[in-house]
Amino acid sequence: MKTLLKNAKIYDGTGAEAFIGDLLIEDDKIADVAQKIEAEADEVIDLTGKSISSGFIDAHSHNDWFAIKNNPLPYFEPFIRQGMTTFITGNCGLSAVGFNDDCKNVDKMGGGLFFYNDTTGVYGETDKYFAAIDGNAPCNIASLVGHCSARAAVAGYENRKLTAEEEEQMLGILEQALQNGAAGISLGLMYEPGVYADIDELKKVAALCIKYNKPLTVHARALSAVSMAYKQLLGRSHLLRAVDELVEIAKGTNLKLQYSHAIFVGRKSFKDKTELVKIISKLKADGVDIMFDIYDECLGVSVITVILPAWYQSLSPKQKKKAFTKFKLSLLVKATSKLVGFYFSDIQIAYIGEGYEKYEGKTVHQIAEEEGMKDLDAYLMLCEKSNFKGRVNMGPYSTPQIISELSRNENCLYMTDAWVEEHGIQNPAIYDCFPKFLRDSLLGTGDTMPNTVRKMTGATADRFMLKNRGYIKKGYFADLTVFDEEELKRATPDKTQSFGIDKVFINGKLVLDGENLDGQALKTTGRALPIK
Repeated sequence: MKTLLKNAKIYDGTGAEAFIGDLLIEDDKIADVAQKIEAEADEVIDLTGKSISSGFIDAHSHNDWFAIKNNPLPYFEPFIRQGMTTFITGNCGLSAVGFNDDCKNVDKMGGGLFFYNDTTGVYGETDKYFAAIDGNAPCNIASLVGHCSARAAVAGYENRKLTAEEEEQMLGILEQALQNGAAGISLGLMYEPGVYADIDELKKVAALCIKYNKPLTVHARALSAVSMAYKQLLGRSHLLRAVDELVEIAKGTNLKLQYSHAIFVGRKSFKDKTELVKIISKLKADGVDIMFDIYDECLGVSVITVILPAWYQSLSPKQKKKAFTKFKLSLLVKATSKLVGFYFSDIQIAYIGEGYEKYEGKTVHQIAEEEGMKDLDAYLMLCEKSNFKGRVNMGPYSTPQIISELSRNENCLYMTDAWVEEHGIQNPAIYDCFPKFLRDSLLGTGDTMPNTVRKMTGATADRFMLKNRGYIKKGYFADLTVFDEEELKRATPDKTQSFGIDKVFINGKLVLDGENLDGQALKTTGRALPIK
């Protein structure tokens, strides 16, 4: 099957200026790209007035959990409508892989955010996972292996240092995953059980990434000026202390360090942006291959317990109810709120559980007023009703000004950190995050268009070593996104729908044409992308 695309404005993914030209697809590959192609084709599509790039790559995703669904398409459809064809998954330590077949702690995987519900199976070993999704999912999937998953496999959620035997077993699981094609290792130092890992353990995990020349992606221990991760509320920003921890792990090495979702939770955290950028630049100059990623949103999604300190989360239900425990927690929360500039009025309930729909879309503060409770009491009540597994939308995580500045940084990649939920309020990033990056560029508040497209395509492919993807080049896979720059400029974002995306090809198949999605083709278009 040959398809000839004519007269398109071509962004090749290198950061070079676009040019008007033609592109020939043969089966699943790009057969040719030139200013003019004279060739016979089964179909000719005139793209006059439209732009084309390699298919967008989401640099930070959790869609590994959804690629194994019995019907994965509903979980990928909004992303495809954004122009995405490929996902770097398994982030924040919470990968769907990272344990052996005989693991007794499968129920501990997912950090309370992701579950093996309605899946074709449970595939803890990377090679088996890739075999299960190859040709059985809509989009291409590369997967990191999560440190939280591997640690939970050997020690559950126990708040302690691993024994030598457990540590060896965990590192063995991670190394085997890297050998079988995992794109790197991810840390989730704000989630159980990653929150319990000390610096020595993390250095050993990083050493594996150095050994196999693969990235270590990190959800840092704190993303705000003050958090529950550190006892000292005053002094150096907790966000920066968490970055200091990464410096300690990486200094003196050539580690490929990926700082996940550069956000600044709470209004008092915004000032830390300048020093974060300086630290990243200094590490880069010292030989650490560090980059970071952002989304074009000012809020984010997390598990409801994200603001609870580790010591509280590790207590038994009986201990949590003790008066002194609650008093201590109350003092910490009040002090933290003032120092961070983040309040219960900034936490919106996305989902608590079946039967609690009345709470969805409301802030904790609103619920407290309705229930005649104090904010903290309402929050703990919601935690308990959700079995400490509820989902929240939180903000502010950033500002348009910060996003504008960071999006232009040469060490920045673009991502969504979003997934489709079956219930409750959705993360707006599932709908139009990448079109907003393009719109920002066209309106002059983002990076240049060639650089913006590169950060969505070639730069991310390079970072995670995706072979023959991310560029419009002869012989590369025909993952392609066609977009309308005039429509992108005219659109109004944040309307729970995408905009400006005209066509999407995945491995040579036209799967999105205007509003029309080819559900039949999308049953088999996606490929597993083991990195070996």
